[in-house]
Order: sequence, then structure tokens, then C-alpha cells
Amino acid sequence: MGHGFGLTRDCSLERYAQRFAEVGLDTLIFDYRHFGKSGGEPRQLFAINQQLQDWAAALAAARQLDGVDPDRIAVWGTSFGGGHALVAGVRDGRVAAIVAQCPMMDGLAAFIAAVRYAGLGAVTRMTGHALLDLSAGLFGKQGRRLPIVAEPGKLAFMSTPDALPGFSAITPDGFINEISARTALAVPLYRPVSVASQLHCPLLMLICEQDAVAPTSAAFKVAERGGDKVEVHRFPIGHFDIYQGEHYERALALMTDFLLGSLNG
Repeated sequence: MGHGFGLTRDCSLERYAQRFAEVGLDTLIFDYRHFGKSGGEPRQLFAINQQLQDWAAALAAARQLDGVDPDRIAVWGTSFGGGHALVAGVRDGRVAAIVAQCPMMDGLAAFIAAVRYAGLGAVTRMTGHALLDLSAGLFGKQGRRLPIVAEPGKLAFMSTPDALPGFSAITPDGFINEISARTALAVPLYRPVSVASQLHCPLLMLICEQDAVAPTSAAFKVAERGGDKVEVHRFPIGHFDIYQGEHYERALALMTDFLLGSLNG
């Protein structure tokens, strides 16, 4: 189980793992390198290719655990991690099922959405910070960070009206609301939707229809390309609402049924 954009396992991920464990599903949750309790310098460096390597390493580790059937393993990701789960699962070629909750399936579409809600000026400023951060990294100097979320009108990777309150609801006290600025250059190039036609196993997607962060058009495109391997459930809510209350409970029930059916069938 892997989290989303700049988030760590103590950002509500452990709640999901505990509930899955209660129905007999062994769970392995991890922090990406450079974040949380994982190692790696510089801290808060969001590196997509390295995170996909972390997914592969987590799968390899899970297959070595006592009592675990190496061919009955599912990958679970939320938000940016939902896209990671799809890519990691397809690349692995052996996982039995994939779960993607409010998934970010197309970085280019997310970039275009950011231009629309934050404005071209804000995106241009972010790009400038990203280039300076990348240059600093190349010369071994202290890089630049930007907030993951902020209020509308302030510079951040996500500044939709629901971003800061939704993010704050799932992050613990002391959470570092920053990641490497250079990430802004990488996100538009990351398009998990491109591997959907290679899907080999069942995929469950929980799509938030009012999602302003992870465009739903890309998720529906994944469903179209994945064909009958894809099960989709819609929620009439925003990106962050699925982590709380009745929507969390509904999502959890759907995911539990899907995982038990896919892994025990």
C-alpha cells in the first residue's frame, strides 16, 4: 500500500491497513524514499521513477514474507499512488489485483487543470522555482521546496478550495507540507493512463466525480482501455472527501469485497 503526493503512511494509510487486517488481509505499507520514516537525502525529494522502484521493492519484500502466497498479492494506491499502483502492477505482471482510489492517472491532465484553477502566472512561477531547484541539485547545493497544498491564490502544487482543509484532515501534527520544486517538471510527463491497455489483472477504481486535483477524464480513459478487467465506482464528492465519514466507509466496503474476491477466487 502506497500513499499519494508527498504523503506518508501515518497520513490515514494505517487506518486502511488495520481495517483490511481485520478481515484477514495481510498488509504491507511503506513510505517512499526521502519521506517519512524511509531514508534518502535530500529529504522531501519527490522522484517518480525512484518511487516506482520502491513499489517494486515492496512487492519483492512482500513475496518473501512467511505465510504470504507470492501469486496472491494486490497493490493499493490512492491519489498519486493510485497511478503508481497501476504502473507498478502492470510492470510487475504478477500481481493478482490493483486498487486505485481517487487516482491521478495523467500528469499532463493534472497540469492543465492546475493552469485553469491556479492561473498561468502561478504555474510559470512554479516552473521557475523548479528549474532553480533542479540546477541546485545538479551542483550539490541546497534545493528549493514548495508547499504541497495552500489556500487558493497562494503558490503550491495544489491550491483548490478543498485542498488545504482536506489535506489537513488526514495529516498528523508536524507533517512537512513541502516537496521538491523540481517535481513540477516531472508531473506533466507522468501518464499512468498510457499503460492501461497492458492491464493483466482486475482493477478497482473509486472515482470522485467532483475531483479538481486528479482529473476524472483520465481515470475513465483507463477504464475504457482496460475493458472488462476494470470495475469502477463513482462518488459524487471531491478529491479529499473519500478519506472521511460515510464515503470512507463505502469505499472501504467496496475495496474489501473486491480484494477478498480477487485474492480468494
